[in-house]
Amino acid sequence: MRRVEHVMGFPVSLRIDDEGDFDAAADAVFVWLREADARFSPFKADSEVSRLDRGELREDALSADLLEVLDLCEHYRAATGGAFDVRLPGRGLDPCAVVKGWSVQRAAELLSAAGARRFCLNAGGDVVAADGPWRVGVRHPEHADKLCTVLELTDAAVATSARYERGDHIRDGRTGRPATGLLSLTVVAPTLTEADSVATAAFAMGTEGVEWAAGLDGCEVFAVDAERRVLRTAGLPVAGARAAA
Repeated sequence: MRRVEHVMGFPVSLRIDDEGDFDAAADAVFVWLREADARFSPFKADSEVSRLDRGELREDALSADLLEVLDLCEHYRAATGGAFDVRLPGRGLDPCAVVKGWSVQRAAELLSAAGARRFCLNAGGDVVAADGPWRVGVRHPEHADKLCTVLELTDAAVATSARYERGDHIRDGRTGRPATGLLSLTVVAPTLTEADSVATAAFAMGTEGVEWAAGLDGCEVFAVDAERRVLRTAGLPVAGARAAA
């Protein structure tokens, strides 16, 4: 089955290759993603995140889900020495860099719990792939109609942070200035929670973020820096690499 819906400001596509009726599971995926958007978007005045940011909620009144998200945000803030920060001066609380991957990973877990084994869930280019191999293209950071590479994923996730869609929207929390050391950075990890958070956190660090991300357990990295140099880890699952070897 295949389904595409617009959620969180981008298209989310779901493909399930297993036999059987997974309509209810697909419904649950999109219900959850819309719920996550309503609860955690800083752009919705009545969301839990917005209410917390305005001081209307105490820490001990927060939902377990938001506490988990905030813990992840703090983990990556500390791990990057403050380069990744969801509480930048002049901006309200914005945990979107964690919420997207976390919520889509949760959606993938709903599919697995419903008995789906082989599926691909693509949220605006960030992908959870189960029971592959699945091939996922990495967009060229300067040419929308070209790919830098094609990855082959089996039970893994991939996320990219870049400047090509929203400009210099990622800031280095240490300086408050836009992170411009990289054009794009792609991370392959066991879960999209990790892949998406690490990609954004590493991008905020600039070129030093490539080595930082590459040193994390289970993470493989593909990056293009501002000088148009390609940086990649040896274990990156490039399609056809094993066959060529």
